[in-house]
Amino acid sequence: MEEKNIELSTYLFNKEDISKLSSAKFNNYPVVYILHNDKKKSSAYIGETVQIRNRLNSHIKDPVKSNLNTAVIVSHEHFNQSATYNIETNLINYFIADQKYQILNKSQITSSVTHNYYDKPKYNHDIFKELWEKLRADKLVDGTLEYLQNKDIFKISPYKELSEPQIELKESILEFCKKNIDSDKPAVYFIKGEAGTGKSVVLSSTFNAVQDLANDKESERLYGSENHLLVNHQEMIKTYEAISESLPNLKKKNFLKPTTFINRVNDGKMKSDITFVDEAHLLLSREDAYNSYKGENHLSDIINSSKVSIIVFDEKQFLKLKSYWTEDLFKQITKDAKVETFELTDQFRIQADDSVVDWIDNFVDKKITPIPSNTGDYELKIFENAGEMFKEIEQKDKKHTLSRIVATFDYEHKKDGADYYVEEIGFKGIWNTTNDKRTWAERAETINEVGSIYTIQGFDLNYVGVILGPSVSFNEETGELEILTQNYKDTEAFRSSSKQTVEYNVGETKEQIILNSINVLMKRGVKGLYIYASDEKLRKALDKAKRGEV
Repeated sequence: MEEKNIELSTYLFNKEDISKLSSAKFNNYPVVYILHNDKKKSSAYIGETVQIRNRLNSHIKDPVKSNLNTAVIVSHEHFNQSATYNIETNLINYFIADQKYQILNKSQITSSVTHNYYDKPKYNHDIFKELWEKLRADKLVDGTLEYLQNKDIFKISPYKELSEPQIELKESILEFCKKNIDSDKPAVYFIKGEAGTGKSVVLSSTFNAVQDLANDKESERLYGSENHLLVNHQEMIKTYEAISESLPNLKKKNFLKPTTFINRVNDGKMKSDITFVDEAHLLLSREDAYNSYKGENHLSDIINSSKVSIIVFDEKQFLKLKSYWTEDLFKQITKDAKVETFELTDQFRIQADDSVVDWIDNFVDKKITPIPSNTGDYELKIFENAGEMFKEIEQKDKKHTLSRIVATFDYEHKKDGADYYVEEIGFKGIWNTTNDKRTWAERAETINEVGSIYTIQGFDLNYVGVILGPSVSFNEETGELEILTQNYKDTEAFRSSSKQTVEYNVGETKEQIILNSINVLMKRGVKGLYIYASDEKLRKALDKAKRGEV
């Protein structure tokens, strides 16, 4: 393709200027356009068309868009409709992450997968980067692409490109909601998927679509419905609230922790027609007076408080005795409801072949296997010194950003406002800070800290350095991991209760909680996983695995 430059043409968004759009480059030719204003709370609408004059004349009659005052038309001699659709979607995602404008676009309800087309990488990367830099030069946007790509609100933006299975799931959920919104029987849509399979992305996209339909008078079934998205994870609540600031039909009040939601419903302060639950493995499965929850389990109360419930669950991610869940327990609770199930299996987070994911899965299954000899561009490295691992993570953060040290919960921490530390060979870092409105990994100062499962679950890092603390050892006789539950310092995770309503083996479940936490931590890294073991026997076993001697 001969090199051509992106052109930006700016007009006032009024009938007089729109009538001037008759030049050859705009006549029946694919373009992308940005409508915006510069009010105190700025708004923008992004679109693509082959009939720019007709499209803008239509927009100016829309009472919502008529408040916009500037039209920026993006053209390129080699644009085609596949390319302009792709660029439109990318612009919406990056504008949401940039947080400068409230985006007026409504969600794409039907299939919106951006298919492959000729020279897609050229448009998707080179031409889009040129466009974005021109928009930055014109002060229309602020952040660099690299900076915005690492923000959590970009990664679970409702406009992220979905895979075919994700599109199928989204459409299936929407149809399920429409069919069951007026049913007398509770309806539950159950989504299974392990860490990194894109569950939260689909949930974000689908919830935004439901909210758009709830505000669309032409949507017969869902118009006027009151809907909520729940997650028992304060760091993820922050991300969803940040997304809501950029989209018209998402409000902060739509995003709640489960106990708050249940208590408000019980007090008659709210109702919910469709309730989405992200990270359902974090729901309480028993009463918890400490967190003001007096019911038997969160899931039953949510289902009974909603006409339709959309539940996302991973059996390998429950982290506390009071949140003990199995798939069988879910089936027992939903036995009187209409239930549909969908499983996501494709791995989207870890950019490595199956050998890396298999190695992690074996490790979580207490088996140490040889480190894969060829991991492509993905880095899987073992360290004998935590200080050396930190130096490498620090270098990765300077080059790629979003690289952090995390650890199993084997180090003392109290919620008393004091600083606590993780100390290992050659390293000392502040431990498990959460008292900030921003998500932990996006705060620059946390490069010198150590995150826990509670600061990082559900989020991506580019490179993750995992400190396996004193609860994770190695049994030289069996040749397997040995979990020393007595060394685990997360007292809340192991808190027992006379109110327990679920039967389980306490010793085995405590061990599984620690193994689940390892699974969560090791599957955070998109580009690399570094590992240091506090336990000497485990360090030796991992060193042998590195040399292929196990």
